[in-house]
Amino acid sequence: MTATSGSTGSAVTSETTPAGWPAAGVWEIDPRHTSVQFTIQHLVVARVRGRFDTVTGSFEVTDPAEGSRLSVGIEAAGVSSGVARRDDHLRSPDFLHAEAFPAITYVSTAVRPGEGSAFTIEGELTLRGVTRPVELAARYLGAHSDGGVPLLAFSATGSVVREDFGVTFNRALEAGGLAIGSRVDIEILLEALPEGTPRHVL
Repeated sequence: MTATSGSTGSAVTSETTPAGWPAAGVWEIDPRHTSVQFTIQHLVVARVRGRFDTVTGSFEVTDPAEGSRLSVGIEAAGVSSGVARRDDHLRSPDFLHAEAFPAITYVSTAVRPGEGSAFTIEGELTLRGVTRPVELAARYLGAHSDGGVPLLAFSATGSVVREDFGVTFNRALEAGGLAIGSRVDIEILLEALPEGTPRHVL
């Protein structure tokens, strides 16, 4: 199935469709222009940021928006924090256990429109073989075209508690507290192209 031809955006056609909601169809995540980043507390007062470099999936857009579906796959071994030694530790059984659980997935279960271009995605995140519900606050950023190929842009934020997924590694600090926080904040910047777009365009 490919995205509907013509305009990449549509006027609001119902009270349950975010402003400027795009044309119905299946849109493929563009891995070159999509990022999944995370931040976590470090040494009580600081924060560390990381990202995943390999993200794939699709967003099936419907109107009304409630029927839309998001499916995302992330390569756990693609984690990057800017420090090679730390990245190796993040891939280890202490954290992502990437060898045993190579894929992190998120599949939406519901989409709830909000004000303007905002909407909420309810879904299930699977990490280290554990599946938990995770809600994302999302926003439709608009549509454009590149070389005649339409594209859509979205953003989303959310958070998880890492212990909920069996990631319990930590270290007590001499001055008190723990080296690593529990809450992981997530930020997604996503671009999508019509399903079936040739890879040389992607």
